[in-house]
Amino acid sequence: MRRYETIFIIRPSAGEEEINKIIENTRQIILDEKGSIIELNKWGIKKLAYLIKKESLGYYVFCDFAGTPAAVAEIERKFRIDDLVLKYLTIKTADSIKEEEIEQAVLAAEQRMTIPSDNQDTDSVNDDSVELEAEETDEE
Repeated sequence: MRRYETIFIIRPSAGEEEINKIIENTRQIILDEKGSIIELNKWGIKKLAYLIKKESLGYYVFCDFAGTPAAVAEIERKFRIDDLVLKYLTIKTADSIKEEEIEQAVLAAEQRMTIPSDNQDTDSVNDDSVELEAEETDEE
């Protein structure tokens, strides 16, 4: 088993149902090849840096997974065929990954998903305190 990260961009005109179908097909290919999904994030619609197939926006999806080279080849074959997929990129992040490492990576990904919401609350409190300190020095 190897560890990979794939980012793919889907046409923004594709409906939610079609986007979910592409994501589910990708998940199924990985699972059929005895792989594991570590993290799957829908980043949503973002502005592209340049036009791709006459589109200025794209729906980004990030997938971190453990799988085989055959799974990657099949995913990329499907992406080339599908007109809704604008671009994709797959990179190998590790030559081998064990079951224990996969479980740890899944737990770490789940923790990252819960931590940002907690940090946002503390950041806003810290920003307010900085503003208050600045106002106090102006009054003196």
